[in-house]
Amino acid sequence: MEPWRAPQRAPRTVDELMQLLYSGRGAYAVPPEHGGDAPLDLLDHALRTAALLRRSRPSDKELQVAGLIQDIELLLHPGAAAHADLADAAADALHTLLGGRVARLVRLHVHAERYLAAVEPGRPLPPWSVRRIAERGGTMPAREADAFVRDPLAEEAVALRQAAEAARVVELDAGVLEDWRPVLELLAAGHALLPPGVTVN
Repeated sequence: MEPWRAPQRAPRTVDELMQLLYSGRGAYAVPPEHGGDAPLDLLDHALRTAALLRRSRPSDKELQVAGLIQDIELLLHPGAAAHADLADAAADALHTLLGGRVARLVRLHVHAERYLAAVEPGRPLPPWSVRRIAERGGTMPAREADAFVRDPLAEEAVALRQAAEAARVVELDAGVLEDWRPVLELLAAGHALLPPGVTVN
């Protein structure tokens, strides 16, 4: 990934979120020279993940949008090492715009990566993925995994994580980012209409 730069401001509008997502063009979670996903940059990965979730969960717009923004920590903090606290902070930053459920899915999908490493220890992972799991707390221990599966959003978080991984290898026409503007605007408007203190979980 490119050298560390100052954190970006959390998006407060759909336009600002779109601009942040567009900044993923040409940026990589892992640089190609270190075994990363070239030519799949962060924007391509976001679009593919969202498209896969749209196919598998067509009625769950919040899950699809969580797939679109699941790498948001890497865009808000370009060049910083991936870790759970950074992902949590990025999820919190989106709560105001997109609501509690989307934010929690983004937060939980990081833990779902560690959960899958625990329950599917034999699945092949590239070296950079193994390093990232270690940076985010390592393979999830049994007690933590038991707590994770009891979370009401655990199944969706695992689906998000699996889509994010599949997006790295599945070839598909994922469209363009502008296709997602109406969905983002719908979620943002719906969240803005909620009474104070009420969140969708």
